[in-house]
Amino acid sequence: MEEAEEARAAGPSVLFLHPDLGLGGAERLVVDAALALRARGCRVQIWTAHYDPGRCFAETRGLAVRRAGGWLPRSLCGRGHALCAALRMAFVALYVLLLSGETFDAFVCDQVSACIPVLRLARTRKKVLFYCHFPDQLLTKRESLLKRLYRLPLDWLEEYTTGMADCIVVNSKFTASVFKDTFKSLSHINPDVLYPSLNISSFEEIIPADIADLIPKKKKFLYERKKNLALALEALHELQGRLDSHEWDEVHLIMAGGYDKRVLENVEHYEELRRLAAKLGVNDHVTFLRSFSDEQKISLFSNSVCVLYTPSNEHFGIVPLEAMYMRCPVIAVNSGGPLESISHNVTGFLCDPLPTQFADAMEKIVRDPLLKDTMGAAGRVRVMEKFSLEAFSEQLYQYICRLTE
Repeated sequence: MEEAEEARAAGPSVLFLHPDLGLGGAERLVVDAALALRARGCRVQIWTAHYDPGRCFAETRGLAVRRAGGWLPRSLCGRGHALCAALRMAFVALYVLLLSGETFDAFVCDQVSACIPVLRLARTRKKVLFYCHFPDQLLTKRESLLKRLYRLPLDWLEEYTTGMADCIVVNSKFTASVFKDTFKSLSHINPDVLYPSLNISSFEEIIPADIADLIPKKKKFLYERKKNLALALEALHELQGRLDSHEWDEVHLIMAGGYDKRVLENVEHYEELRRLAAKLGVNDHVTFLRSFSDEQKISLFSNSVCVLYTPSNEHFGIVPLEAMYMRCPVIAVNSGGPLESISHNVTGFLCDPLPTQFADAMEKIVRDPLLKDTMGAAGRVRVMEKFSLEAFSEQLYQYICRLTE
């Protein structure tokens, strides 16, 4: 099937390189980008160090996904994740050039830029588009002198190799400003903004799953696990004090997704959240859904009164788009990407990252059932107008055409 589609492809051939093809927002973008270019007649392959078809977006099973370097460690005794990611991506790039036998017109990579100088070694020079979700050096803490020393060469490598890309795009105006502030030596580069899109067809084609046996029939607040994990639970506890017993009995919070048993941090956070829910006395009103299928996700959106999105200074965030398309209002922190995706008081609420403010917004949703419908309808319109797959596809295709001229 893949070979037949590749044979019919008339446009440029594009090879994507991505570190770990899982279920995150970055992976969603890579899959959507590959599907968009294939629909435009491009021959597309995705190369990655790790790919588990059972724990990845369903659409990847219809794409040409190749693996290399999976035997390389993700970390060294739980440390050195950034170094290992750089080595894995450099190896994937080397494998593509020297052992895969594949030839392509352009490369697209994201997250880890260490592969870019390797790709430039190709005998016939092909151009590289780098999609910067966020500078990696800002995603880590530097609590010790040893950690700061460890990060120095990695930070330099990230900045230097990012600047080697022929085209750099970012996911939001917020990330564009952070890019300029972080990569001082790249001040001459003004990255374009290519907003992630929502693959609407994937939502329309999926048959919602029956989740009645998983989730109580109450007013459900859906929380997709991200950073600032405790805020949703603390806001729920704050909300409890504002509602009478009957109203409180109708409220339930679903802590959904974001769990990978291979990642120690995920396992630890899960246990911390369970302990916090018990400490706050809200554990009977919380369900931890550590992983879920696409069918279950559609049902969760459809059966929730709103989505809580708690990370501060999030680069962009695809979850608010998914929620708004499914006519589900979003309560998010008033910083980063959500400032560009959510219209305050129209498709949801933008709040300071405080339990009291999140509880204010949650209380409005509980007390005014019509908000779910009015904000939900406005959210669907906003996604269709500003974040459609068609707009994303056209902009990305034009980048590829310019790189392959």
